[in-house]
Amino acid sequence: MLDPVAFHIGPIPVHWYGIILGLGAVVGLIMAIWEGKRFLIPSEFFMDLLLIGAPSAILGARIYYVAFRWEDYQDNLWDVFKIWEGGIAIHGALIGAVIAGVIYTRYKGYDFWRIADICAPSLITGQMIGRWGNFVNQEAYGGPVSEEFLRKTLHLPDFIVNQMNVQGTYHHPTFLYESVWNLGVLILLLVLRRRSFMRAGELFATYLISYSVGRFFIEGLRTDSLAFHGPAWLDSLLDVLWSPMLLVFEPGFLDPAYGNIRTAQFIGVLIILACVLFIAARRLLGYANMKYSDPIKPQLRYHRR
Repeated sequence: MLDPVAFHIGPIPVHWYGIILGLGAVVGLIMAIWEGKRFLIPSEFFMDLLLIGAPSAILGARIYYVAFRWEDYQDNLWDVFKIWEGGIAIHGALIGAVIAGVIYTRYKGYDFWRIADICAPSLITGQMIGRWGNFVNQEAYGGPVSEEFLRKTLHLPDFIVNQMNVQGTYHHPTFLYESVWNLGVLILLLVLRRRSFMRAGELFATYLISYSVGRFFIEGLRTDSLAFHGPAWLDSLLDVLWSPMLLVFEPGFLDPAYGNIRTAQFIGVLIILACVLFIAARRLLGYANMKYSDPIKPQLRYHRR
């Protein structure tokens, strides 16, 4: 098993989880700066956006997670701040990052959708890399599987197989499934952004749709899903949508104490529907005139005197 602590600075432990998340943020920043050069956007803009967006994303991700697992923290409030032990939710991170992004881009005079399009590949890259922090912490894994499945069917190396042995039981490496899916999403976005038919805002919407599709199916394998109590018809609908996976896999255990609806699946379906409607409505109503490749010029809102 891997030690979640990479090294110590005096008495302070530095965790692999934080290092990996930081690496994802830096790689994403470099990608955004590189693409931003095509539109003559200064690199300082993206650096500042990261400095504002990253803390907002982490805060949103933690608040979101703790809110759905409040019973685990209500008697140990100090544990709320132990983010190095894991326990963040990507949907909360997206909420926090989008709020910060809207405010900052508006302040700088840029159209939010144009900047969101540029940052979409960076976001999925950060998620792709960040999932390996879950790997080190032995979290975000799926239901039990055999060692043979990991070695002979998936052909995984020893360091992954060994880390998927949690208290004597091997588990689906759902962190890996999602990381590989995110790589596919990244390739899709890099290809689409050079296509002339892409309109402003649509690359970001495509990122949300494609990520949500993969997350919906992978989430059903996990055993640590955030959940809530919902109506039986919604539970049945989500089960029907996930049912193609039953041809190959068994669903992961969902503790009834937390609920019967996996939050990530429900939110994912809402995101997919909202983004499809967003793209269709803008095209039908004539609001999608600006292309991804069109120049980006900030509209100054404030003037110094």
